Amino acid sequence: MKRLAYALIAGALFGLGLAVSGMTNPDKVLNFLDLAGRWDPSLALVMGGALAVTLPGYAWLRRRGRTLDGQALPPAPSPRIDARLLGGSAAFGIGWGIAGYCPGPALANLAHGSVEPVVFVIALLAGSQLARLVTSRI
Repeated sequence: MKRLAYALIAGALFGLGLAVSGMTNPDKVLNFLDLAGRWDPSLALVMGGALAVTLPGYAWLRRRGRTLDGQALPPAPSPRIDARLLGGSAAFGIGWGIAGYCPGPALANLAHGSVEPVVFVIALLAGSQLARLVTSRI
């Protein structure tokens, strides 16, 4: 039950941060990526603020050696940069640049009731399943 409560609190804080910072608006993201036009640096400031809050929390958890609900920390991900990581990063970045959404803001925008985030989330889920199918055969 504690784990669910922590997840709910973290998700609510994340969604609140996205909403307050305006990052649920795809135009803010697209303007950040438009270096030659209407460049908007606010996304970089939001990312910097998120890192300033997150890094001390991760450092504290690593020193503690367990999660808030007492479970062992998962192993650190591999630091290796390979074709799979680069391909996934490129696909994520291209999708983000085309749509102006990444998964968090898209899910938050589902509450608005507009079609755009619904289409994005459906495409996200379909693409995830396609990637899983393709990588399982390789």
